[in-house]
Amino acid sequence: MASLKRWLDLRRNPWKAEHYAGLKAWRADDALKTRFYTYDDLAPGAVVLDVGGFEGGWADRVLTVQAEARVHVFEPHPRFADALRSKFAHRPNVSVHDFAIGGAEGTLTLSDDGDASSAFGGQGGALTAPVRPVGAVFAELGLDRVDLMKVNIEGGEYDLLPALLDSGLMPRIARLQVQFHLFEPALIETRAAICARLAKTHDCAWCYPFIWEEWRLR
Repeated sequence: MASLKRWLDLRRNPWKAEHYAGLKAWRADDALKTRFYTYDDLAPGAVVLDVGGFEGGWADRVLTVQAEARVHVFEPHPRFADALRSKFAHRPNVSVHDFAIGGAEGTLTLSDDGDASSAFGGQGGALTAPVRPVGAVFAELGLDRVDLMKVNIEGGEYDLLPALLDSGLMPRIARLQVQFHLFEPALIETRAAICARLAKTHDCAWCYPFIWEEWRLR
């Protein structure tokens, strides 16, 4: 049934072809295990940013590999942020920040759709959350170097990544794992433009378009 739904979706929306090709390759390569969750090189005290923390599963994986990592979890959804604070209350090396990071100060209106809660619409009603400028957040937290940054923010990457590039902060990030989301055809070109800018300082270690990709500082 799932494959039929994908086939019908692709027939109706041929611009999603790159996403479905990426998904097929991701599954064939078992990339979640063979590429994504490969954090053995993190040293004690490594600075890790989990942007889009949701329930903390990704941060858990990092801490299992490197228990002494310094982890900052950003989660604007108030219910998820409260749960994350409780979850990591016993870990002094984990900080939970209940706001989004982006290009400018503002307010984010989120759908309330679990792990798909997004400012790009949804089915679950509306919540509001603050957005803080990424440059100010890096300065306040003293983030002179980030060893690993994961970004999964349901469309917010199209605001955050240009802000990181425009502010000159990208060279501080040694390893970036990002999930670009494909909500409309125009985002294909938007992603390509962002990737072209990332390539000025980082190499693409691997890529499954609109699934996950990783960039490493040269």
